Amino acid sequence: MWKALRNAFKIPELRDRIVFTILILIVFRLGVYIPVPGINIQAWAEAFKRFAGTTGGIVSFYDVFTGGALENFSIFAMSVTPYINASIVLQLLSSVITKLRDMLREGEEGRKKFAKYTRNLTIVLGAFQSFVVSFSLVRQSPDIVAYGLSPMVFVLISTISMLAGTMFLLWLGDRITEKGIGNGISVLIFAGIVARYPSYFGSVLLGNLNLFGWIFLIAIAVITIAGIVYVQQAERRITIQYATRVVGRRVYGGASTYIPIKVNQGGVIPIIFASAIVMIPAAIAEMTGVQWLRTIFSPGNALYIILYGLLVFFFTYFYSVVVFDPHEVSENVRKYGGFIPGIRPGKPTEEYIQRVLNRVTFLGAVFLVVIALLPHFVEAITRVNIVIGGTSTLIAVGVALDVVQQMEAHMIMRHYEGFVKKGLK
Repeated sequence: MWKALRNAFKIPELRDRIVFTILILIVFRLGVYIPVPGINIQAWAEAFKRFAGTTGGIVSFYDVFTGGALENFSIFAMSVTPYINASIVLQLLSSVITKLRDMLREGEEGRKKFAKYTRNLTIVLGAFQSFVVSFSLVRQSPDIVAYGLSPMVFVLISTISMLAGTMFLLWLGDRITEKGIGNGISVLIFAGIVARYPSYFGSVLLGNLNLFGWIFLIAIAVITIAGIVYVQQAERRITIQYATRVVGRRVYGGASTYIPIKVNQGGVIPIIFASAIVMIPAAIAEMTGVQWLRTIFSPGNALYIILYGLLVFFFTYFYSVVVFDPHEVSENVRKYGGFIPGIRPGKPTEEYIQRVLNRVTFLGAVFLVVIALLPHFVEAITRVNIVIGGTSTLIAVGVALDVVQQMEAHMIMRHYEGFVKKGLK
């Protein structure tokens, strides 16, 4: 492992990408501690403790995703949540609007146009969410506004500041994708979650666990991490055989390959989508003070758990449909003279691939639901609030695996040994 890290820093391009990513993350973490102009820090600290204690954990739940920015009422308090919500909306619309679906299939230019639409919608949603949060907080706790400042002026300043913070984070994410180690938005979410781990572990240490509780938590942590790594790497391979063709004096085809179908097609995307959706009514309930709505969408409520699990299950299937089209795959296989042994080309091949995809996706969906709901069951047993342990671990491990794979690809291209040693053949 250490040898692989040393080798990574011997490659100038990879070293520059790693250093650049670290510098961007430092900027991100510094921004978390820059408060919105006009906020009364002391009054907000007291209000945050009050909200965290009366919302059933929804405020703490959201604060983990922002990396502590909400606790500081930072300019990054919205984090990249508006962008995630905009992505959800457009991805859903792409399944019913032909123009958007065709845009995603137009290659690089189509994806750039789709990304532009996503950012425009992010501005709209970011402005709306920032205004709702600012207005609701001022309404419930007027003392968080600095002395001498009008509440509505503060709401306006807060809305603009948090919207600007969200768009700045998207720009940082783009820079990481372009000049860093890739997947900038995921890396920022990863950094925010990992930054909260010290306080996360501190809450566990203060939980007065007995010996059984510690053994149970450690066992769950080890099993969860091992299970995530195993499922993230697991795939179902469909064998493809290509027929032999003779063109002049050359013989083409006759080779055998496979179509990889990952068990967890969407990675951490379904659980992030579900978390973003389920937090909206919970946040609205808290900000408006509607007691029955607050009770229903409290993280410990049975209806909340069921809705959260169903959303994770739905988005797992939905995302698999978006990223993997059996009809397109079967047509490409037929076009290049390939076939699945024992399956006729055309419609039978498409139906076979769809059947395999449904079965594999079901396993991935069940796994994600278990991971998403695991903290609620662990908390019920240990009586320790671990907030989003399963979700945060899934995101952290998933992004870490992706980063390691990208770094390993750079190293293998230059004949360096990767992070994972291959067995001798």
